[in-house]
Amino acid sequence: MTLLNDENNKLQNLIQAYGRFVPHEFLSFLGKKDITNIYLGDQIEKNMTVLFTDIRDFTSLSEELTPSQNFSFINSYLSCMEPVISAHHGIIDKYIGDAIMALFPTSADEAIACSNAMLATLNEYNKTRQKAGDQSINIGIGLNTGLLILGTIGGKQRMEGTVIGDSVNLAARMESMTKTYGVSLLISEQTFYSLKNPEKFSIRFLDRVMVKGKIRPQTVYEVFDMDSDSVREGKKATLKIFEEALAHYHYKNITDAKSLLCKCLKLNPDDKPARLYLERCDAFQRTGAHESTGELNFFVEWTNDFQFGVPKIDEQHQDLFQLSNELMMSIFKGEKNHKIDKVISFLDEYIITHFRYEENLMRTYEYPFINFQREQHQKFIQQFIRFKQEIRILDNSNRNFILFRLQILLVDWLANHILKTDKHLGRYIKRKKASPH
Repeated sequence: MTLLNDENNKLQNLIQAYGRFVPHEFLSFLGKKDITNIYLGDQIEKNMTVLFTDIRDFTSLSEELTPSQNFSFINSYLSCMEPVISAHHGIIDKYIGDAIMALFPTSADEAIACSNAMLATLNEYNKTRQKAGDQSINIGIGLNTGLLILGTIGGKQRMEGTVIGDSVNLAARMESMTKTYGVSLLISEQTFYSLKNPEKFSIRFLDRVMVKGKIRPQTVYEVFDMDSDSVREGKKATLKIFEEALAHYHYKNITDAKSLLCKCLKLNPDDKPARLYLERCDAFQRTGAHESTGELNFFVEWTNDFQFGVPKIDEQHQDLFQLSNELMMSIFKGEKNHKIDKVISFLDEYIITHFRYEENLMRTYEYPFINFQREQHQKFIQQFIRFKQEIRILDNSNRNFILFRLQILLVDWLANHILKTDKHLGRYIKRKKASPH
């Protein structure tokens, strides 16, 4: 009996030890009791928020340290961050040197709350480094939300659990861009539209960028809760001016953009993105080179890339594109507000009809991510209601800003939603139709 108990204890210790390499939550997602039930190729598709973070200038910092000091430094830093991620229901997928990749299956809100807590923890960690005479460090964090595949990859002798998919790649891209803008935390538009309580965070639009492998520009948002008190309050005070400046910059109205950016910097001299955009304006005037890779225009073109595979849905999507184009041109031409209201009312009704039709289709085919789609639809409707309130005060002084907001809210969201989320539904329906069961 004693021998049996000893063997059971050894087995439990072994399972616990494996849990340090393969998170228990990972096993739970795959429906496995323990590591012994895992097989190569086990997988499941989930909607999650992915977090990427790494230490700025780590390579140059590590070159000054011995191998022993390097590992001591990395482990002390990671040991500070691990409990913060766990406390916010995050799952550490892997450590990549000084970088961390974590998953948040519960909500995008928790991912941002965790990111802010990590930055707060970093401030405390830096205090201990300074007391020891060591250099303070900075980190960048990027978040993206979407569907991904969680499973096991590798070969017969070596396999590991991980997540793969476009959502993972975009999160890494968000983190990389924090260096460009000199900020700590960037989120994608998918994460922004997945937030249940966006008002709890300090967020502002930052850019539209073309990302490798993407057909449409991606909107990037800055979360600045953990900036110094003066910078954070300055960004809040200049939020409208900053976004208007960016609207002018993207439409290449450089003189107006510079004037507004100078106002921002006068009120908040340490606003690094505002200073970066001012430098971009100066560069454009000198060279004619426009730094933005997400060009704005007044027309979104339907192409085969947007094909859903269900004729009725494709027809509705094309109608939505056409209505969006009509609205943008009406605003651009300076048409009377009652004409613009007429287009908006028709578009408003059509969007609701279209969403209802899509959701009925999801129920018919038992689409497993219907709740995710429904949340996305509801969030868009809420944003569109706010936009309708903004457009009621449309005049020549804010026409470019309203067009800019329309491009970000309506055209970009609609196009990217079709290309990513709706096409996932289309592929699911196609497989379902082809299945004999």
